Amino acid sequence: MPSNPLRWSFRAQLLAGAAICAALIGFAIFSQLQWGLEPCPLCIFQRIAFAALGAVLLLGGLHAPRSRAGRAVYGVLGFLAAAVGIGIAGRHTWMQLFPPEIPACGPPLDFLRETMSTTSLIRKVLTGTGDCGDVDWTFLGLSMPAWSLVWFVLLGAWALYAGFRRRA
Repeated sequence: MPSNPLRWSFRAQLLAGAAICAALIGFAIFSQLQWGLEPCPLCIFQRIAFAALGAVLLLGGLHAPRSRAGRAVYGVLGFLAAAVGIGIAGRHTWMQLFPPEIPACGPPLDFLRETMSTTSLIRKVLTGTGDCGDVDWTFLGLSMPAWSLVWFVLLGAWALYAGFRRRA
C-alpha cells in the first residue's frame, strides 16, 4: 500500500475513516469514564453521528464497489452523515461560545425520552441546556465539540474524496 493516504484504495480510505470514527467514540467514552466528563444531550447526538458515519464508511469499505457510481453513493452517504454531525457539533460549539444567559440543567435524557415524542425530544435537545454551554475540556484551545466539528468536516471531505476521486 502506498504511504500517501490520498493514493490508498477506496477500501483502505473508507476503512481508515471508520477506524477514526471508532477511535473518536472510544476517546469520548474514555473521557467520560476516566475523567468524569459527563456528556450532555448534544454530546450524545455527536456520538450517534460518529457511529452513523463510521457505519457508512465501514459498509462502504467492506463492500468496496468497483463502479464509480457505487463509490460515489458511499461518498455521498458518508458526507451526509458527516453533515448531520457538523450541524450538531456546530450548534454545540456555538452554545459554548455564546452560552445562554440563564444556565439551567434540564432533566436527564432518559426522562425526556420517556415523556416526550421523538420530534419534541430532538427539538428540546437541539435547543440545549445550560450544561451544553460548559467547557470542561480543551486541547490546543478547542473544546471537545469544536474538535468534533473539525473531525466531521475532515471525515466528510475524506468520504467525498474517496467516493469521487479518479482512479489511476
